[in-house]
Amino acid sequence: MTADQTTAFQANAGFAPGELSTLALGVVFTVLLLWGAWAIHTAYTGWAEGHLSPRQFAGVAVRFLAIYLVLGFFLLS
Repeated sequence: MTADQTTAFQANAGFAPGELSTLALGVVFTVLLLWGAWAIHTAYTGWAEGHLSPRQFAGVAVRFLAIYLVLGFFLLS
């Protein structure tokens, strides 16, 4: 953004564009962590009740970790 665009954005929004970027990243990672906690909790419940094998439970955890790492790499680099 040019200096004029940044000034206009800041004057109308009341905050800098960089702060909006930080907020958006925070929201994305918050939603991702909440979804991951729900997915792992649900998989654990299924495993504890005998509906999932330990391998399937581990697959859910590994997939969540992979998604978290990939998004972290692309969004934070």
